[in-house]
Amino acid sequence: MKSVKILLAAVLAISALHVAAESLEDRIKPAGSVCMAGDDCASGSMQVAASDGPRSGKDVYTSKCATCHATGAAGAPKLGDAAAWSPRIGKGIEVLYTSSIKGFNGMPAKGLCFDCSDDELKASVDYMVENSK
Repeated sequence: MKSVKILLAAVLAISALHVAAESLEDRIKPAGSVCMAGDDCASGSMQVAASDGPRSGKDVYTSKCATCHATGAAGAPKLGDAAAWSPRIGKGIEVLYTSSIKGFNGMPAKGLCFDCSDDELKASVDYMVENSK
């Protein structure tokens, strides 16, 4: 009887190890894959549609900049707050453009709008300045 118990314990232990190994493999397998331009997987329906042209300053502000500039997050001057914008405007528009493109203090480069062109960022700065005087 003792040998049967030992055999049963060994079978259960091996079974548990097999289940644990499968579970580990499931937990560490990749969640997805990377598809680079030029790869076979890049052709077809997953491609991003081309833009109809540059977005307006208002469109960029609404879709990207408002995240911080509507709330004041990370010290961002709020749209329409003339007191907060005045010293910034006083430094000149080129300084504001450079800050929007390269980042400044709490604002990361391009305000994290990496699909924005420099001209679109400048248009958004123009929009915010015009609406914050």
